[in-house]
Amino acid sequence: MSILSIRGVSRSFAETVALQATDLEVGENDFVTILGPSGCGKSTLLRIVAGLDRPSEGQILLDGKAVTGPGADRGMVFQSYTLFPWLNVLDNVAFGLRERGIPRRAQIEVAEEFLAKVGLLKFARHYPKQLSGGMQQRTALARALANNPRMLLMDEPFGALDHQTRELMQELLLGIWEREKKTVLFVTHDIDEAIFMGSRVVVMTARPGRIKSDLPSPFPHPRHYSIKTSADFADPKRELTEQLRTEVLAAAQ
Repeated sequence: MSILSIRGVSRSFAETVALQATDLEVGENDFVTILGPSGCGKSTLLRIVAGLDRPSEGQILLDGKAVTGPGADRGMVFQSYTLFPWLNVLDNVAFGLRERGIPRRAQIEVAEEFLAKVGLLKFARHYPKQLSGGMQQRTALARALANNPRMLLMDEPFGALDHQTRELMQELLLGIWEREKKTVLFVTHDIDEAIFMGSRVVVMTARPGRIKSDLPSPFPHPRHYSIKTSADFADPKRELTEQLRTEVLAAAQ
């Protein structure tokens, strides 16, 4: 059953077409990763789903209702660190709950619950400047989840992290997704990340972007990091590498 329907969505800016007419169905509890060359419209598509940008044509339906702006039913995690520097970790996580008028005691309970899930409960009174990049992204993830969104939208959330921290964050997110059963739309440039994380991998063409392929993952959940070095991992990686290389070359020309 689809909870998200992207129907004929396109986006143009002045003389530039950023995104061609795009159709995509995302099912309940699906984890869809999106790959494509730089500038192909991946982030634009995600921002339209988030309600932060408006399509030039087409529409987005979430649970059958048109998306016309941001909403608590969609939680967004960006690549850049977007915590409020004047709020401590707990209050950053509780921010959306406060804006919705949730009583303070309930805010604290929910914020502490999700900080525990991302392993940061003992840092609840710290401020963002006292955290590493990985810890800031864990806080941002806890903040998005605390609002109990229908969907989690992630725009290269681990792109700025070092390799080891990135791999740990991938495992953390997958573990949370397997427990919380959220629907996830995840933009990445990293082929290994796309295969390891996604139940489906969507590849976009060079700009103006459109969906080129939609490949199901051959790996069941739960997943262990060791699949990245398995022989079975090589086949989907080879196929996606070839598809992406073709589009990167097209973009360069």
